[in-house]
Amino acid sequence: MSLDRPDWLLREEAHRERADALTAAHRDRATRAEKHPVWDFLFTYYSYKPAQLRRWHPGAGVELADAGERVEWRWYAPGGSAGSAVPDADAFGREKQELAALIERMLRRTASRPGQFGCFGLHEWAMVYRADEHRHAVPLRLGQAGTDAVVENHDLRCTHFDAFRFFTPEAVPRNRTPLHRDDQPLFEQPGCLHAGMDLYKWATKLGPLIPGELLLDTFELARDIRLLDMEAAPYDLSAWDITPVPIETPEGKAEYVRRQRVFAERGTALRGALLNAWLGESAREAA
Repeated sequence: MSLDRPDWLLREEAHRERADALTAAHRDRATRAEKHPVWDFLFTYYSYKPAQLRRWHPGAGVELADAGERVEWRWYAPGGSAGSAVPDADAFGREKQELAALIERMLRRTASRPGQFGCFGLHEWAMVYRADEHRHAVPLRLGQAGTDAVVENHDLRCTHFDAFRFFTPEAVPRNRTPLHRDDQPLFEQPGCLHAGMDLYKWATKLGPLIPGELLLDTFELARDIRLLDMEAAPYDLSAWDITPVPIETPEGKAEYVRRQRVFAERGTALRGALLNAWLGESAREAA
């Protein structure tokens, strides 16, 4: 596939406008050095700056006509016509062999499993279980004793290592499955909120191999999931106009699972889109 310069410049500009709209509130808070317990996560945990998010790429194998300035960009190569440039998946695979293998393994294995919907977001509760200090300097909705009781009255079923690793020492043995970094591809499943958010992480790591529009789609999914993640958390975030989803109640559990299923469906579609954009026909053949 090839894009003429006027066409890809229009897509580039549309991408920048969309990215700027998505990051406007964060950039405005940054000018005032103002922290936000919900939204800062998207720019600190994933460490992808708004300026990087607004850079558009066409995706692997898509040739940009009259784009000589991009030939020297990382993981681009000269295209088939003079002055053209194309994101090179093979170059990425050679330079980042282990990372490429990990991303493909995570995407494929997660996609191959059924979603699990019985965790109720208790990972955030396990992170403050019997703890004197908390990750966010805000009150707990139910107080420490009430929060601890919720953890003790539920079965912890976390399948995502990067959530599990923040459990307090007292919460770790309560998880149904002990998790380790090397085993992450064995347990990741599409119902997990953090597995859905991490689609944004994988998209950022693949850089120009992922179309800018798809990158922003993964960012929007991460943003939407992050809201539920913190609405279901034990914190009192009323000062930031966050209405809790009280997962300690039957009604709260039902709402959490309903929204979790919608996110899983969105994540499944994006997971396939990432593989297809990056690996093309080989992704479909191996699926």
